[in-house]
Amino acid sequence: MTEATRAIPATPRTLISAAPRSAAVATTRTTGAAVTRATAVAVAVVLLAACGGPTRTAPAPGSGGTPDVQATSTTPGPSAAPTASGPSTATQPPQGPPGVVPRPGEVRQITATGSLPPVISSIPTKRKVVFLTIDDGWEQDPGFAEQVRDQRIPITAFAMRDAVEAKGTPDPAGGPGQYVGAGKWGYFRTLRDAQVPVENHTLTHPNLRLLGHDAQRKEICGSSAVIRKELGSRPTLFRPPFGNYNTDTLRAAKQCGLKAVLLWTATVQPGGKIAYQVPDKRLRPGDILLLHFRPNLARDFRVLVGKIKRRGFELGNLQAYLDAATAR
Repeated sequence: MTEATRAIPATPRTLISAAPRSAAVATTRTTGAAVTRATAVAVAVVLLAACGGPTRTAPAPGSGGTPDVQATSTTPGPSAAPTASGPSTATQPPQGPPGVVPRPGEVRQITATGSLPPVISSIPTKRKVVFLTIDDGWEQDPGFAEQVRDQRIPITAFAMRDAVEAKGTPDPAGGPGQYVGAGKWGYFRTLRDAQVPVENHTLTHPNLRLLGHDAQRKEICGSSAVIRKELGSRPTLFRPPFGNYNTDTLRAAKQCGLKAVLLWTATVQPGGKIAYQVPDKRLRPGDILLLHFRPNLARDFRVLVGKIKRRGFELGNLQAYLDAATAR
């Protein structure tokens, strides 16, 4: 016999005495059921929370309501994103022109004579930094362009029109060439895109001392015009062929919009050998090295760069150092 059957009254007297007991039993069963259900819901909440599922909020016992469901997302929200102070795994490519730049106060000033462009053969610094330059444009070795681009090696090119366009015969000093005029101005556009400044080295490579002012101006201004047409910007530096110049050269350079005449302190020979123009036959801080577009350029350039670095020198951004040395 169940508890509910026992609570059924047989007489009015029993009804009066049993009613409170029946209500108490019913209340006890209702309360027990509610507690049981609340306990079950609480366990479910814990299990769901541990599994990352929706969280249910149990109603108050005996309320008869349906548990509220609060969505719990397993997808990280904005707060899960890495903070600025956290470690970053992304590798940012180097920005800006290649080569080291001068520290504040590092470079001494170069003073020009009168209003003519200064003639510069080295940069006045005590830092172990040297500068690479390359002349003409005969041997257009793709391996050299790849080294400059991929290794971000700072170098300044002085283009001579006839060499770039393969008009005439290249200097035979380096042996037979493999890439003479291979890309012409397209090759120099590749160098430009690798952040190589392309500067002025005349149209036909004459000895300027043997020319009058007008003829020199035609060579210099004509070269700047071609470079602007082919590469989109006018040169600001001039290198005279053979290093020969006079006052007419400086006057013509100024009239053609050039800011400085650049010479050198050492030349690079086949095999990457450095030919010094100083008695102690060694690199010095601020040296400007002169290369040429010769056969085996990629190989010789690799040898040269390795040699410079083994001697503890850095490769500098020539334009940045010139700007510091000639600021007025």
